[in-house]
Amino acid sequence: MEYYHEKAKNKNWDASKILKWIGLGILALFVLITLFSCFYYIAPGYRGVLVTLGKVDQKSYLNGVGFKPPFVSSMVDMDIKTQKMSGKASSYTSDIQTADLDYNFQYELVAENVYNLYEKVGLDYENKLIVPALNDVLKDVIGKWQAQELISNLDKARIEITEHLNNRLDKRYFKNAQFLFVNTDYSDAFEKAIEDKVIADQKAQEALNNTKRITEEANQKKITAQAEAEAMKIKTEALSKNKDLIEYEAVKKWDGKLPQYMLGNSTPFINLGSK
Repeated sequence: MEYYHEKAKNKNWDASKILKWIGLGILALFVLITLFSCFYYIAPGYRGVLVTLGKVDQKSYLNGVGFKPPFVSSMVDMDIKTQKMSGKASSYTSDIQTADLDYNFQYELVAENVYNLYEKVGLDYENKLIVPALNDVLKDVIGKWQAQELISNLDKARIEITEHLNNRLDKRYFKNAQFLFVNTDYSDAFEKAIEDKVIADQKAQEALNNTKRITEEANQKKITAQAEAEAMKIKTEALSKNKDLIEYEAVKKWDGKLPQYMLGNSTPFINLGSK
């Protein structure tokens, strides 16, 4: 009987020991969790926003390791590196053509004000602030250009869009906005009309160039003929007024051979005098 009593006592002691170790383990885990929750880590290229019981602390935390109240607070990471986004939009040109635009847009957050952006707008600030501003600016700028002019002036339009966006986006939150066209499409019928017009303009320019070339060649021939006629006139007048010059011209053309038959008793081109 005593044997069974002792055995039961040992079992109770083992259970108590196990419960004690379980309790210690739970306590150690709680302490570890508490310790870890007291620290925060913010990676390079980010700023932190501390939220305690739903209230945003009124400063932006630098990257690194720090302490915060455990359990009741959390650190929200805000990316302050250059942000890139792509999008599509449709806008009317001044001649009522629909331009389908693919674009890239990049910007940066103002690091010292990320806590205010998070508190006032939240993490979905792109859809709430940037995209509406982009669409408005695109409509304003694209609407100033005719469709065909826009095709050849995309860089001017891009610069204007970038300037408008930097002015329209809230400078408390955003900076260094840059806009870039990726692709611009119009209806197939309009693009075919533009292609036909370009071909027609090229042919017209080619015809104009040919006309200029033919006219220039004709003018050159006319100038040459006039010069030759004027030279002939001067030469003829000179020959008619100077007998010696006539003989000189004849001598220039003479090959130095005397003719085999001569009429009369004179030798051509030779005048030795009476002696």
